[in-house]
Amino acid sequence: MKVAVTTRSGRELVKGGLELSDSATVADLQEAIYKRTKKFYPSRQRLTLPLPPGSKEKPVVLNYKKSLKEYTDGNKDQFVVVFKDLGPQVNYSTLFFWEYLGPLILYPIFYYYPVYRFFGYKEERVIHQVQTYAMYYWCFHYFKRIMETFFVHRFSHATSPLANVFRNCAYYWTFGAWIAYYVNHPLYTPVNDLQMKIGFGFGLLCQISNFYCHILLRNLRGSDASGGYQIPRGFLFNLVTCANYTTEIYQWLGFNIATQTVAGHVFMVVASAIMTNWALAKHRRLKKLFDGKEGRPRYPRRWVILPPFL
Repeated sequence: MKVAVTTRSGRELVKGGLELSDSATVADLQEAIYKRTKKFYPSRQRLTLPLPPGSKEKPVVLNYKKSLKEYTDGNKDQFVVVFKDLGPQVNYSTLFFWEYLGPLILYPIFYYYPVYRFFGYKEERVIHQVQTYAMYYWCFHYFKRIMETFFVHRFSHATSPLANVFRNCAYYWTFGAWIAYYVNHPLYTPVNDLQMKIGFGFGLLCQISNFYCHILLRNLRGSDASGGYQIPRGFLFNLVTCANYTTEIYQWLGFNIATQTVAGHVFMVVASAIMTNWALAKHRRLKKLFDGKEGRPRYPRRWVILPPFL
């Protein structure tokens, strides 16, 4: 099988094309491109089928697990693929580890060490009970996230662009330092004892629920994460499409009820907006995939991310 590899501008990436066996997979093609270019390793490559001139449709992305014959339409003599360089990549576990490590380290620094002396506060700081519980709650959350990254999550994509590490770290580390600064501030005014207990109790329940949602999603993907999209079922997934995002938002609501800072509420609003956008995209994708046609099941009626009482 002769495969011509071109860039999106029409330039030939591999001079003369590549000769592959008729049983070759997309992964074999990616390895062959890497051997010829010595630069574009497989996770940097995005291979698509060419579109007719003027077409506004999205190109078909080649799945690395499939055979090339599935994309040739029986014409093996003029098979062309379009190459795009995705740039340097990192594993998703690496990305998540670094973005979660920052808040996990930064928050205790504001709690344990006299950093406020650098901001003009020379007197001894009185640590309130809510500040201690907030530190435990915060560290438990990000420690849980790191453990889930390595032992629970199964990723649909193996890698992420390296630039996302810097972007995500800036987001998590900045918000982590900002919230830690105000919750542990010497002039911080604690909420009453009942409000603190309600906030942390509700938030801890949501953290546990969030972990269970991640377990359900892991089991949904199967042992090798190759099962494709499936309808999530069980627990809160019977009510909302993205129960994992719902419990994530609620656990920060509990934290903010207990600590009550502007920084914490801003973080929750921003995070909610981001997760709602993700949830809407996933909801649309699942409804389109499970439309009840051609023997496929129909996606059940559910809320996208939050039940109606919020």
